[in-house]
Amino acid sequence: MFTGKHFIAGQWVEGDAHFDSSPATGPIHRFSVGTSDHVVHAVEAAEKAYESFAYSSRTSRAALLNAIADEIDKRGDAITEIGSQETGLPEARLIGERGRTVGQLRLFADHILAANYLDRRHDSALPDRQPLPRPDLRMMQRPIGPVAVFGASNFPLAFSVAGGDTAAALAAGCPVVVKGHPAHPGTSEVVAQAIEAAIQSTGVDAGVFSLIHDQDGSYVVGQALVQHPLIKAVGFTGSVGGGRALFDLCAQRDEPIPFFGELGSVNPMFLMPAAMDARGEALAKGWAASLTMGAGQFCTNPGIAIAVKGAAADAFADTAQQALAQSSSQTMLTDGIANAYRRGAGHISAVSGVQDLLTTSCDARNASPYLFATTGKAWLANDILGEEVFGPLGLMVTVDDLAEMEAVARALKGQLTCTVHMDDADATTVQGLLPILERKAGRILANGFPTGVEVCDSMVHSGPYPASTNFGATSVGTLSIRRFLRPVCYQNLPDSVLPDDLKGI
Repeated sequence: MFTGKHFIAGQWVEGDAHFDSSPATGPIHRFSVGTSDHVVHAVEAAEKAYESFAYSSRTSRAALLNAIADEIDKRGDAITEIGSQETGLPEARLIGERGRTVGQLRLFADHILAANYLDRRHDSALPDRQPLPRPDLRMMQRPIGPVAVFGASNFPLAFSVAGGDTAAALAAGCPVVVKGHPAHPGTSEVVAQAIEAAIQSTGVDAGVFSLIHDQDGSYVVGQALVQHPLIKAVGFTGSVGGGRALFDLCAQRDEPIPFFGELGSVNPMFLMPAAMDARGEALAKGWAASLTMGAGQFCTNPGIAIAVKGAAADAFADTAQQALAQSSSQTMLTDGIANAYRRGAGHISAVSGVQDLLTTSCDARNASPYLFATTGKAWLANDILGEEVFGPLGLMVTVDDLAEMEAVARALKGQLTCTVHMDDADATTVQGLLPILERKAGRILANGFPTGVEVCDSMVHSGPYPASTNFGATSVGTLSIRRFLRPVCYQNLPDSVLPDDLKGI
Protein backbone atom coordinates (compact mmCIF):
# COMPACT_ATOMS: atom_id res chain seq x y z
CA MET A 1 0.00 0.00 0.00
CA PHE A 2 2.91 2.38 0.69
CA THR A 3 5.85 3.41 -1.43
CA GLY A 4 7.38 5.44 1.40
CA LYS A 5 8.25 8.06 -1.21
CA HIS A 6 7.43 11.69 -1.83
CA PHE A 7 4.88 12.52 -4.53
CA ILE A 8 6.30 15.35 -6.62
CA ALA A 9 4.69 16.59 -9.84
CA GLY A 10 3.20 13.24 -10.78
CA GLN A 11 6.17 11.07 -9.77
CA TRP A 12 6.93 9.04 -6.65
CA VAL A 13 10.40 10.18 -5.64
CA GLU A 14 12.81 8.36 -3.32
CA GLY A 15 15.06 10.07 -0.78
CA ASP A 16 18.52 9.11 0.43
CA ALA A 17 17.55 9.21 4.12
CA HIS A 18 14.55 7.56 5.76
CA PHE A 19 12.53 7.65 8.97
CA ASP A 20 10.20 5.17 10.63
CA SER A 21 6.62 6.00 11.47
CA SER A 22 5.52 5.91 15.11
CA PRO A 23 2.04 4.38 15.06
CA ALA A 24 -0.10 4.03 18.15
CA THR A 25 -0.83 0.47 17.04
CA GLY A 26 0.06 -1.75 14.10
CA PRO A 27 3.14 -2.05 11.93
CA ILE A 28 5.89 0.54 11.52
CA HIS A 29 6.51 1.81 7.98
CA ARG A 30 9.56 3.52 6.51
CA PHE A 31 9.35 6.83 4.63
CA SER A 32 11.78 9.05 2.77
CA VAL A 33 13.06 12.22 4.43
CA GLY A 34 12.49 15.40 2.44
CA THR A 35 15.33 17.68 1.38
CA SER A 36 15.66 21.20 0.06
CA ASP A 37 16.21 19.71 -3.41
CA HIS A 38 12.82 18.01 -3.19
CA VAL A 39 11.28 21.37 -2.31
CA VAL A 40 12.93 23.09 -5.28
CA HIS A 41 11.68 20.35 -7.62
CA ALA A 42 8.12 20.57 -6.30
CA VAL A 43 7.90 24.37 -6.23
CA GLU A 44 9.34 24.80 -9.71
CA ALA A 45 6.83 22.28 -11.02
CA ALA A 46 4.06 24.17 -9.23
CA GLU A 47 5.12 27.44 -10.82
CA LYS A 48 5.12 25.84 -14.25
CA ALA A 49 1.68 24.35 -13.62
CA TYR A 50 0.38 27.74 -12.47
CA GLU A 51 0.70 29.09 -16.01
CA SER A 52 -2.15 26.84 -17.13
CA PHE A 53 -3.96 26.05 -13.88
CA ALA A 54 -4.53 29.69 -12.89
CA TYR A 55 -6.25 30.30 -16.24
CA SER A 56 -8.20 27.06 -16.30
CA SER A 57 -11.98 27.23 -16.20
CA ARG A 58 -13.90 27.09 -12.98
CA THR A 59 -15.62 24.02 -14.39
CA SER A 60 -12.36 22.14 -14.81
CA ARG A 61 -11.13 23.04 -11.32
CA ALA A 62 -14.46 21.96 -9.85
CA ALA A 63 -14.09 18.67 -11.69
CA LEU A 64 -10.66 18.18 -10.12
CA LEU A 65 -12.00 18.86 -6.62
CA ASN A 66 -14.90 16.45 -7.09
CA ALA A 67 -12.57 13.82 -8.53
CA ILE A 68 -10.29 14.09 -5.48
CA ALA A 69 -13.32 13.61 -3.24
CA ASP A 70 -14.41 10.56 -5.24
CA GLU A 71 -10.94 9.01 -5.07
CA ILE A 72 -10.66 9.58 -1.32
CA ASP A 73 -14.00 7.85 -0.80
CA LYS A 74 -12.83 4.91 -2.92
CA ARG A 75 -9.92 4.48 -0.49
CA GLY A 76 -12.06 4.98 2.59
CA ASP A 77 -11.33 1.65 4.26
CA ALA A 78 -7.59 1.95 3.67
CA ILE A 79 -7.55 5.51 5.01
CA THR A 80 -9.47 4.52 8.13
CA GLU A 81 -7.19 1.56 8.80
CA ILE A 82 -3.86 3.35 8.49
CA GLY A 83 -5.20 6.55 10.05
CA SER A 84 -6.39 4.71 13.15
CA GLN A 85 -3.07 2.86 13.46
CA GLU A 86 -0.96 5.98 13.12
CA THR A 87 -2.95 8.40 15.28
CA GLY A 88 -4.84 6.23 17.74
CA LEU A 89 -8.07 7.95 16.72
CA PRO A 90 -11.14 5.69 16.72
CA GLU A 91 -12.49 4.49 13.41
CA ALA A 92 -15.76 6.39 13.81
CA ARG A 93 -13.88 9.67 14.23
CA LEU A 94 -11.82 9.05 11.10
CA ILE A 95 -14.87 8.07 9.06
CA GLY A 96 -16.55 11.29 10.15
CA GLU A 97 -13.46 13.33 9.37
CA ARG A 98 -13.25 11.76 5.92
CA GLY A 99 -16.85 12.84 5.35
CA ARG A 100 -15.93 16.38 6.32
CA THR A 101 -12.89 16.31 4.05
CA VAL A 102 -14.71 15.17 0.92
CA GLY A 103 -17.61 17.44 1.84
CA GLN A 104 -15.45 20.54 1.88
CA LEU A 105 -13.84 19.56 -1.44
CA ARG A 106 -17.31 19.34 -2.99
CA LEU A 107 -18.37 22.56 -1.24
CA PHE A 108 -15.49 24.44 -2.86
CA ALA A 109 -16.37 22.92 -6.23
CA ASP A 110 -19.90 24.31 -5.91
CA HIS A 111 -18.58 27.60 -4.55
CA ILE A 112 -16.37 28.39 -7.52
CA LEU A 113 -19.04 27.31 -10.01
CA ALA A 114 -21.36 29.92 -8.48
CA ALA A 115 -18.62 32.51 -9.19
CA ASN A 116 -19.56 34.87 -6.34
CA TYR A 117 -16.07 34.53 -4.86
CA LEU A 118 -14.68 36.45 -7.86
CA ASP A 119 -16.29 39.64 -6.53
CA ARG A 120 -16.55 40.94 -10.09
CA ARG A 121 -17.10 44.68 -10.50
CA HIS A 122 -17.49 46.95 -13.51
CA ASP A 123 -17.47 50.72 -13.70
CA SER A 124 -18.31 51.66 -17.26
CA ALA A 125 -16.38 54.33 -19.10
CA LEU A 126 -17.69 57.90 -18.86
CA PRO A 127 -15.94 59.61 -21.78
CA ASP A 128 -17.96 62.81 -21.44
CA ARG A 129 -17.48 63.25 -17.69
CA GLN A 130 -16.11 66.62 -16.63
CA PRO A 131 -13.56 67.75 -15.69
CA LEU A 132 -11.99 64.37 -16.59
CA PRO A 133 -13.38 61.32 -18.35
CA ARG A 134 -13.50 57.97 -16.54
CA PRO A 135 -11.92 54.90 -18.15
CA ASP A 136 -13.63 51.52 -18.33
CA LEU A 137 -12.68 49.63 -15.15
CA ARG A 138 -13.30 45.98 -14.34
CA MET A 139 -12.08 44.04 -11.32
CA MET A 140 -12.07 40.49 -10.08
CA GLN A 141 -10.09 38.19 -7.81
CA ARG A 142 -7.16 36.24 -9.29
CA PRO A 143 -5.02 33.40 -7.85
CA ILE A 144 -1.75 34.44 -6.24
CA GLY A 145 0.59 31.57 -7.20
CA PRO A 146 1.97 28.36 -5.63
CA VAL A 147 0.92 27.81 -2.02
CA ALA A 148 2.68 25.84 0.73
CA VAL A 149 0.44 23.84 3.09
CA PHE A 150 1.55 22.27 6.37
CA GLY A 151 -0.38 19.18 7.47
CA ALA A 152 -1.73 19.32 11.03
CA SER A 153 -1.21 16.63 13.64
CA ASN A 154 -4.73 16.58 15.07
CA PHE A 155 -6.70 16.32 11.81
CA PRO A 156 -4.96 13.79 9.55
CA LEU A 157 -7.58 14.36 6.84
CA ALA A 158 -9.51 17.63 7.25
CA PHE A 159 -6.42 19.78 7.93
CA SER A 160 -3.83 17.75 6.09
CA VAL A 161 -2.94 16.67 2.56
CA ALA A 162 -6.35 17.27 0.95
CA GLY A 163 -7.75 19.37 3.77
CA GLY A 164 -9.28 22.80 3.80
CA ASP A 165 -6.13 24.75 2.88
CA THR A 166 -5.44 22.52 -0.12
CA ALA A 167 -9.07 22.57 -1.25
CA ALA A 168 -9.27 26.36 -1.03
CA ALA A 169 -5.98 26.90 -2.85
CA LEU A 170 -6.83 24.51 -5.69
CA ALA A 171 -10.28 26.04 -6.02
CA ALA A 172 -8.68 29.46 -6.34
CA GLY A 173 -6.35 28.22 -9.09
CA CYS A 174 -3.18 27.91 -7.00
CA PRO A 175 -0.95 24.81 -7.17
CA VAL A 176 -0.12 23.32 -3.78
CA VAL A 177 2.99 21.84 -2.18
CA VAL A 178 2.16 19.99 1.04
CA LYS A 179 4.59 19.25 3.84
CA GLY A 180 3.18 16.07 5.32
CA HIS A 181 2.97 15.72 9.08
CA PRO A 182 5.30 13.02 10.46
CA ALA A 183 2.56 11.78 12.80
CA HIS A 184 0.61 10.22 9.92
CA PRO A 185 2.82 9.73 6.82
CA GLY A 186 0.97 6.61 5.70
CA THR A 187 -2.39 8.36 5.81
CA SER A 188 -0.84 11.23 3.88
CA GLU A 189 0.44 8.90 1.18
CA VAL A 190 -2.91 7.17 0.65
CA VAL A 191 -4.59 10.58 0.24
CA ALA A 192 -1.82 11.65 -2.15
CA GLN A 193 -2.55 8.50 -4.18
CA ALA A 194 -6.16 9.66 -4.40
CA ILE A 195 -5.05 13.08 -5.65
CA GLU A 196 -2.73 11.43 -8.17
CA ALA A 197 -5.66 9.44 -9.58
CA ALA A 198 -7.80 12.58 -9.77
CA ILE A 199 -5.07 14.49 -11.60
CA GLN A 200 -4.72 11.68 -14.12
CA SER A 201 -8.46 11.37 -14.72
CA THR A 202 -9.00 15.10 -15.20
CA GLY A 203 -5.84 15.78 -17.21
CA VAL A 204 -4.57 18.79 -15.26
CA ASP A 205 -0.86 19.53 -15.06
CA ALA A 206 0.71 17.14 -12.52
CA GLY A 207 2.63 20.03 -10.98
CA VAL A 208 -0.54 21.33 -9.31
CA PHE A 209 0.13 19.07 -6.30
CA SER A 210 3.13 17.64 -4.47
CA LEU A 211 3.59 15.93 -1.10
CA ILE A 212 6.94 15.96 0.69
CA HIS A 213 7.50 13.95 3.87
CA ASP A 214 9.75 15.12 6.69
CA GLN A 215 10.75 13.44 9.92
CA ASP A 216 9.77 14.61 13.37
CA GLY A 217 12.06 17.31 14.71
CA SER A 218 13.38 18.33 11.30
CA TYR A 219 12.83 21.82 9.95
CA VAL A 220 14.50 21.38 6.56
CA VAL A 221 11.41 21.03 4.39
CA GLY A 222 9.36 23.62 6.26
CA GLN A 223 12.05 26.28 6.13
CA ALA A 224 12.87 25.60 2.50
CA LEU A 225 9.19 25.85 1.55
CA VAL A 226 8.41 29.17 3.23
CA GLN A 227 11.66 30.73 1.99
CA HIS A 228 11.38 29.64 -1.66
CA PRO A 229 10.79 32.78 -3.72
CA LEU A 230 8.11 31.13 -5.87
CA ILE A 231 5.87 30.31 -2.89
CA LYS A 232 3.31 33.11 -2.52
CA ALA A 233 1.43 32.12 0.66
CA VAL A 234 1.50 29.55 3.46
CA GLY A 235 -1.32 27.70 5.22
CA PHE A 236 -0.44 26.31 8.65
CA THR A 237 -2.20 24.74 11.64
CA GLY A 238 -0.09 23.97 14.70
CA SER A 239 1.64 25.31 17.77
CA VAL A 240 2.29 28.95 18.59
CA GLY A 241 6.05 28.37 18.72
CA GLY A 242 6.31 26.55 15.41
CA GLY A 243 3.89 28.87 13.67
CA ARG A 244 5.59 32.01 14.92
CA ALA A 245 8.98 30.75 13.71
CA LEU A 246 7.60 30.16 10.21
CA PHE A 247 5.71 33.47 10.28
CA ASP A 248 8.97 35.29 11.03
CA LEU A 249 10.71 33.51 8.13
CA CYS A 250 7.92 34.61 5.78
CA ALA A 251 8.26 38.21 6.96
CA GLN A 252 12.06 38.18 6.57
CA ARG A 253 12.02 37.13 2.91
CA ASP A 254 13.14 39.59 0.25
CA GLU A 255 9.51 39.40 -0.84
CA PRO A 256 7.45 38.92 2.34
CA ILE A 257 4.43 36.68 1.91
CA PRO A 258 1.28 36.11 3.96
CA PHE A 259 1.46 33.34 6.55
CA PHE A 260 -2.01 32.09 7.41
CA GLY A 261 -1.33 30.31 10.68
CA GLU A 262 -3.96 28.91 13.03
CA LEU A 263 -2.09 28.62 16.34
CA GLY A 264 -3.28 28.50 19.97
CA SER A 265 -6.53 29.20 21.81
CA VAL A 266 -8.09 28.39 25.19
CA ASN A 267 -11.64 29.16 23.98
CA PRO A 268 -13.07 30.56 27.23
CA MET A 269 -16.65 30.03 28.35
CA PHE A 270 -18.45 32.74 30.33
CA LEU A 271 -21.12 31.27 32.61
CA MET A 272 -23.83 33.85 33.29
CA PRO A 273 -25.58 33.86 36.70
CA ALA A 274 -29.14 33.07 35.58
CA ALA A 275 -27.97 30.24 33.33
CA MET A 276 -25.89 28.80 36.17
CA ASP A 277 -28.85 28.92 38.57
CA ALA A 278 -31.16 27.27 36.04
CA ARG A 279 -28.92 24.55 34.59
CA GLY A 280 -25.47 24.63 36.12
CA GLU A 281 -25.30 20.84 36.47
CA ALA A 282 -26.07 20.28 32.80
CA LEU A 283 -23.51 22.91 31.80
CA ALA A 284 -20.83 21.22 33.89
CA LYS A 285 -21.53 17.83 32.33
CA GLY A 286 -21.52 19.35 28.87
CA TRP A 287 -18.20 21.06 29.56
CA ALA A 288 -16.66 17.79 30.73
CA ALA A 289 -17.85 16.01 27.59
CA SER A 290 -16.49 18.75 25.35
CA LEU A 291 -13.13 18.84 27.18
CA THR A 292 -12.57 15.11 26.76
CA MET A 293 -13.84 14.72 23.20
CA GLY A 294 -11.00 13.32 21.10
CA ALA A 295 -8.69 13.48 24.15
CA GLY A 296 -9.07 17.24 24.07
CA GLN A 297 -7.02 17.46 20.88
CA PHE A 298 -9.12 20.11 19.18
CA CYS A 299 -8.07 23.70 18.60
CA THR A 300 -11.55 24.75 19.78
CA ASN A 301 -11.39 22.80 23.06
CA PRO A 302 -13.00 25.02 25.77
CA GLY A 303 -10.16 25.03 28.29
CA ILE A 304 -11.42 27.74 30.64
CA ALA A 305 -14.79 28.23 32.37
CA ILE A 306 -15.44 31.59 34.10
CA ALA A 307 -18.21 32.00 36.69
CA VAL A 308 -19.16 34.33 39.55
CA LYS A 309 -18.31 32.82 42.93
CA GLY A 310 -21.10 31.29 45.00
CA ALA A 311 -23.06 28.10 45.49
CA ALA A 312 -23.79 27.69 41.78
CA ALA A 313 -20.10 27.95 40.86
CA ASP A 314 -19.17 25.47 43.60
CA ALA A 315 -21.78 22.99 42.39
CA PHE A 316 -20.58 23.45 38.80
CA ALA A 317 -16.99 22.63 39.79
CA ASP A 318 -18.07 19.57 41.80
CA THR A 319 -20.20 18.22 38.95
CA ALA A 320 -17.44 18.80 36.38
CA GLN A 321 -14.92 17.05 38.64
CA GLN A 322 -17.18 14.02 39.05
CA ALA A 323 -17.89 13.81 35.31
CA LEU A 324 -14.23 14.11 34.36
CA ALA A 325 -13.20 11.53 36.96
CA GLN A 326 -15.38 8.98 35.16
CA SER A 327 -13.65 9.58 31.81
CA SER A 328 -11.48 6.82 30.45
CA SER A 329 -7.88 7.31 29.44
CA GLN A 330 -7.45 8.06 25.72
CA THR A 331 -4.57 7.68 23.30
CA MET A 332 -3.03 10.96 22.16
CA LEU A 333 -1.85 11.61 18.62
CA THR A 334 1.89 11.47 19.29
CA ASP A 335 4.33 10.88 22.12
CA GLY A 336 5.39 14.52 21.82
CA ILE A 337 1.83 15.79 22.27
CA ALA A 338 1.34 13.54 25.31
CA ASN A 339 4.57 14.77 26.88
CA ALA A 340 3.62 18.40 26.22
CA TYR A 341 0.21 17.79 27.82
CA ARG A 342 1.79 16.50 31.02
CA ARG A 343 4.26 19.40 31.10
CA GLY A 344 1.47 21.91 30.59
CA ALA A 345 -0.55 20.43 33.45
CA GLY A 346 2.52 20.67 35.67
CA HIS A 347 3.01 24.33 34.78
CA ILE A 348 -0.63 25.15 35.64
CA SER A 349 -0.48 23.25 38.91
CA ALA A 350 2.67 25.09 40.01
CA VAL A 351 1.11 28.55 39.73
CA SER A 352 0.34 30.24 43.04
CA GLY A 353 -3.38 30.41 43.69
CA VAL A 354 -4.25 27.33 41.61
CA GLN A 355 -6.08 24.43 43.26
CA ASP A 356 -5.92 20.86 41.93
CA LEU A 357 -9.48 19.55 41.65
CA LEU A 358 -8.63 16.45 39.65
CA THR A 359 -5.15 15.09 39.05
CA THR A 360 -4.43 11.99 37.09
CA SER A 361 -1.74 9.55 36.10
CA CYS A 362 -0.80 9.76 32.42
CA ASP A 363 1.88 7.64 30.80
CA ALA A 364 3.24 7.04 27.29
CA ARG A 365 0.62 8.30 24.77
CA ASN A 366 -2.29 7.96 27.18
CA ALA A 367 -4.10 10.98 28.59
CA SER A 368 -6.67 11.43 31.33
CA PRO A 369 -8.32 14.72 32.33
CA TYR A 370 -6.95 17.35 34.68
CA LEU A 371 -9.16 19.94 36.39
CA PHE A 372 -7.85 23.02 38.18
CA ALA A 373 -9.49 25.98 39.87
CA THR A 374 -8.33 29.52 40.52
CA THR A 375 -9.65 32.97 41.22
CA GLY A 376 -10.11 35.86 38.85
CA LYS A 377 -7.37 37.79 40.62
CA ALA A 378 -4.89 34.92 40.31
CA TRP A 379 -5.77 34.43 36.64
CA LEU A 380 -5.26 38.11 35.90
CA ALA A 381 -1.87 38.04 37.65
CA ASN A 382 -0.46 35.00 35.83
CA ASP A 383 -0.20 34.97 32.04
CA ILE A 384 0.59 31.26 32.00
CA LEU A 385 -2.99 30.50 33.04
CA GLY A 386 -4.18 31.94 29.73
CA GLU A 387 -1.98 29.70 27.58
CA GLU A 388 -3.29 26.65 25.74
CA VAL A 389 -2.60 23.18 27.09
CA PHE A 390 -3.40 20.80 24.24
CA GLY A 391 -5.43 17.99 25.77
CA PRO A 392 -8.36 17.31 28.15
CA LEU A 393 -7.44 19.94 30.74
CA GLY A 394 -9.93 22.34 32.27
CA LEU A 395 -9.41 25.44 34.39
CA MET A 396 -12.29 26.89 36.44
CA VAL A 397 -11.90 30.62 37.09
CA THR A 398 -14.14 32.01 39.85
CA VAL A 399 -14.54 35.79 39.80
CA ASP A 400 -15.85 38.01 42.59
CA ASP A 401 -18.51 39.70 40.47
CA LEU A 402 -19.53 40.58 36.92
CA ALA A 403 -17.09 43.49 36.87
CA GLU A 404 -14.21 41.09 37.46
CA MET A 405 -15.60 38.78 34.77
CA GLU A 406 -15.42 41.72 32.38
CA ALA A 407 -11.82 42.36 33.48
CA VAL A 408 -10.94 38.75 32.63
CA ALA A 409 -12.56 39.17 29.22
CA ARG A 410 -10.56 42.33 28.55
CA ALA A 411 -7.32 40.59 29.53
CA LEU A 412 -7.79 37.67 27.13
CA LYS A 413 -5.40 37.19 24.26
CA GLY A 414 -6.81 36.44 20.81
CA GLN A 415 -9.08 33.38 20.67
CA LEU A 416 -10.68 31.21 18.03
CA THR A 417 -13.91 31.14 20.04
CA CYS A 418 -15.59 32.69 23.06
CA THR A 419 -18.76 31.14 24.47
CA VAL A 420 -21.51 32.71 26.58
CA HIS A 421 -23.94 30.48 28.47
CA MET A 422 -26.96 32.65 29.20
CA ASP A 423 -30.68 32.80 29.89
CA ASP A 424 -33.02 35.67 29.08
CA ALA A 425 -32.29 37.32 32.41
CA ASP A 426 -28.61 37.54 31.46
CA ALA A 427 -29.22 39.47 28.23
CA THR A 428 -28.26 42.91 29.53
CA THR A 429 -24.99 41.60 30.96
CA VAL A 430 -24.16 39.77 27.75
CA GLN A 431 -24.90 42.87 25.69
CA GLY A 432 -22.22 44.68 27.66
CA LEU A 433 -19.77 41.80 27.29
CA LEU A 434 -20.28 41.22 23.57
CA PRO A 435 -18.28 44.24 22.27
CA ILE A 436 -15.29 43.01 24.27
CA LEU A 437 -15.58 39.44 23.01
CA GLU A 438 -15.91 40.60 19.39
CA ARG A 439 -12.39 42.02 19.66
CA LYS A 440 -11.06 38.79 21.14
CA ALA A 441 -12.44 35.97 18.97
CA GLY A 442 -13.41 35.00 15.44
CA ARG A 443 -16.50 33.04 16.55
CA ILE A 444 -18.84 33.82 19.45
CA LEU A 445 -21.26 31.14 20.66
CA ALA A 446 -24.29 31.21 22.90
CA ASN A 447 -25.41 28.14 24.86
CA GLY A 448 -23.24 25.60 23.11
CA PHE A 449 -19.76 24.17 23.12
CA PRO A 450 -17.20 25.21 20.51
CA THR A 451 -15.64 21.81 19.85
CA GLY A 452 -16.39 21.09 16.20
CA VAL A 453 -16.39 23.56 13.33
CA GLU A 454 -19.12 23.63 10.70
CA VAL A 455 -17.78 23.89 7.14
CA CYS A 456 -20.04 26.41 5.43
CA ASP A 457 -20.21 29.91 3.94
CA SER A 458 -20.52 31.86 7.20
CA MET A 459 -17.96 30.05 9.37
CA VAL A 460 -14.96 31.95 10.73
CA HIS A 461 -12.11 29.87 12.12
CA SER A 462 -9.49 32.41 13.13
CA GLY A 463 -9.05 35.24 15.57
CA PRO A 464 -6.60 37.87 16.77
CA TYR A 465 -3.06 36.70 17.51
CA PRO A 466 -2.11 34.17 18.88
CA ALA A 467 -5.26 32.38 17.73
CA SER A 468 -4.13 33.13 14.19
CA THR A 469 -1.57 35.25 12.41
CA ASN A 470 -4.09 36.94 10.14
CA PHE A 471 -7.34 37.97 11.81
CA GLY A 472 -8.93 38.96 8.51
CA ALA A 473 -8.91 35.40 7.21
CA THR A 474 -10.42 32.02 8.08
CA SER A 475 -9.08 28.50 7.59
CA VAL A 476 -12.56 26.90 7.50
CA GLY A 477 -15.50 27.73 5.26
CA THR A 478 -15.74 29.10 1.75
CA LEU A 479 -14.41 32.52 2.80
CA SER A 480 -11.02 30.80 3.23
CA ILE A 481 -10.52 30.92 -0.54
CA ARG A 482 -9.88 34.65 -0.24
CA ARG A 483 -6.50 33.91 1.38
CA PHE A 484 -5.20 32.71 -1.98
CA LEU A 485 -6.63 35.43 -4.19
CA ARG A 486 -5.83 39.07 -4.88
CA PRO A 487 -7.84 41.73 -6.73
CA VAL A 488 -6.75 42.80 -10.19
CA CYS A 489 -8.21 45.82 -11.99
CA TYR A 490 -8.36 45.85 -15.81
CA GLN A 491 -8.55 49.31 -17.37
CA ASN A 492 -9.82 49.77 -20.92
CA LEU A 493 -9.02 46.17 -21.91
CA PRO A 494 -11.16 44.91 -24.78
CA ASP A 495 -13.25 41.79 -24.29
CA SER A 496 -11.00 39.90 -26.68
CA VAL A 497 -8.14 39.85 -24.18
CA LEU A 498 -10.01 39.92 -20.89
CA PRO A 499 -10.13 36.76 -18.72
CA ASP A 500 -13.21 34.72 -19.63
CA ASP A 501 -14.84 35.37 -16.25
CA LEU A 502 -14.86 39.12 -16.93
CA LYS A 503 -16.13 39.08 -20.47
CA GLY A 504 -19.58 40.58 -20.77
CA ILE A 505 -19.60 41.83 -17.18
